[in-house]
Amino acid sequence: MRKLKLVSDDTHIPFIGMRFVALGLSATAVVVSVALVAILGLNFGIDFRGGTLIEIGSEEPADIADLRGRLGNLGLGDVQIQEFGAPTDVLIRVETQPGGAEAQQAVVDAVRAELGTAFDYRRVEVVGPTVSGELIEAGVLAIVLAVGMMLVYIWFRFEWQFSVGAVVALIHDVLITMGLFALLQLEFNLSIVAALLTIVGYSMNDTVVIYDRVREKLRKYKRMPLPELLDLAVNKTLSRTIMTSVTTLLALISLYIFGGEVIRGFTFAMIWGIVIGTYSSIFVAAPMLLWLGIKRDWSGAGAGEPGSKPAPQAGE
Repeated sequence: MRKLKLVSDDTHIPFIGMRFVALGLSATAVVVSVALVAILGLNFGIDFRGGTLIEIGSEEPADIADLRGRLGNLGLGDVQIQEFGAPTDVLIRVETQPGGAEAQQAVVDAVRAELGTAFDYRRVEVVGPTVSGELIEAGVLAIVLAVGMMLVYIWFRFEWQFSVGAVVALIHDVLITMGLFALLQLEFNLSIVAALLTIVGYSMNDTVVIYDRVREKLRKYKRMPLPELLDLAVNKTLSRTIMTSVTTLLALISLYIFGGEVIRGFTFAMIWGIVIGTYSSIFVAAPMLLWLGIKRDWSGAGAGEPGSKPAPQAGE
């Protein structure tokens, strides 16, 4: 039985030769992403802003304008109402009210009293300002710790050049993902933080596979020019990288289409993360080794040093 292969085992794509174009694209994307987050800001969900979220449903398509008028007259401050997937599903967000948890519960009671039994109340979430602030700190801390621990792990597993390259790729992925959320003003909540952490893990896994192959080729080809060696390592892992990415994307796209609105933001972040993580592993993490000057000799013989004369190695 023949194995399914999306990419030939004998590819010779000059990825490292495209490093300057990739660097320009990545640098531009990172700068634009940081600017978008600074100027537009993230559309924080109820988890981070605090307040009350109520999801309701009806048998007939909801009249959003009528709901805005009725709830706007309750004197609750900023009230946001939007369709949530189907025309019969509505999401109501109400800003944090002064007075603690009892005041937030009073919002739920007021909305129920105004809308009556014409709607099905499917979900109610109440988050106070203190809790929302703690969640922001915990989310940022989780991402920073994840990236920091990856730095330490790669440093011990390989060398410091590998760890720096991997962390640069991770920061690249996280910043561009946040920039996309700022641009599209998609809701940024705790599930998106979970998606970012998953992206960090996925991208690191891809990068480690490439780095492991780079180390193997460094041991085997002592005289091969480093750009050529990096190209060889990336091409040898390309089939595995593409196959893993495609199969993961198939599952995520199914979840995005059929999983409903509740997890749509999470799956969108994951889909984008798989794409950008695969890109960064090839076009950011690998070229970083060339710029940082990785150690050529992994055998202890000193054969990879510039002035040495190692014996020629057999072809692969």
